[in-house]
Amino acid sequence: MNYKRIEAFFWVAKLRSFSKAAEQQFTTQPAISSRIANLEKELDVRLFERDGNSRVMLTPKGHELLPYAEKLVYFTKEFTNIANNAAAYSGLLRLGVSETVAHSWLSTFLKRFQEDVPGVTTELTVDVSVNLTKLLLDSSIDIAFLLGPLPNPTIVNHHLATVPLVWVASPELKVPNKGVAVASLAEWPILTYARNTIPYNEITREFAKSSERPARIFASTSLAVCHRLVLDGVGIAALPYAVIEDDVKRGQLNIINADWRPSDLTFTASYPMTPHKPELLPMIELAKTIMTQPK
Repeated sequence: MNYKRIEAFFWVAKLRSFSKAAEQQFTTQPAISSRIANLEKELDVRLFERDGNSRVMLTPKGHELLPYAEKLVYFTKEFTNIANNAAAYSGLLRLGVSETVAHSWLSTFLKRFQEDVPGVTTELTVDVSVNLTKLLLDSSIDIAFLLGPLPNPTIVNHHLATVPLVWVASPELKVPNKGVAVASLAEWPILTYARNTIPYNEITREFAKSSERPARIFASTSLAVCHRLVLDGVGIAALPYAVIEDDVKRGQLNIINADWRPSDLTFTASYPMTPHKPELLPMIELAKTIMTQPK
């Protein structure tokens, strides 16, 4: 089966225009029309209908086949780009990262990425995963390292790492660190992620279920603020181990081994399936390497 014909079908369907598809493919409209006609003949199906205003519309069979064509076009481009040298990549790449990433391995990642792909300029946005998701869907950023995977058929998700959350407190609070019932932690303020995040929802549900006293839960949209407050002894927090590892080693924070903790955080590199950006490939592979290597 001729790949050029499938690619033509994909772009006509996406742009709803034979002429625009021809411009995108740097060819003529008759060439695109010929490819579509030959594909329809080869498949023995009709893919497009035209109304009286020359607008192009997919037939039911065209709608059914479009997702497969989209995947084929994407993976063909990815196959080609993997074979190319990363040094050939250039341009602006808009990267969004969650605060957990920003406060753990982002610096190491950016240094390495600039060395490996010097032709790419990175524009950085740090925000909570909910907002990063909106930016991805609005095409305001090209890729995000965030809490995922995102359940959207237009988004590609690559698993990066699973990060455990651990209860920690300043030694000055004198919180027991072994055999602790999580309900007993309600004696102190609980510092956590912003509302409508998975950790916040899990923590509020657990304390509502297990604690006789109402827990004083302080939600923050800033992981840096939450981290600072727990260091200053304001309360207890469940934070990513990667963020507080050095504090524990220095004796500034103690890990609390409670009988319950929030679920591990799953981070993905997520980006729209189209338009394809080859710069994402080395970026994702480097992120996987850095997130999974020992510190």
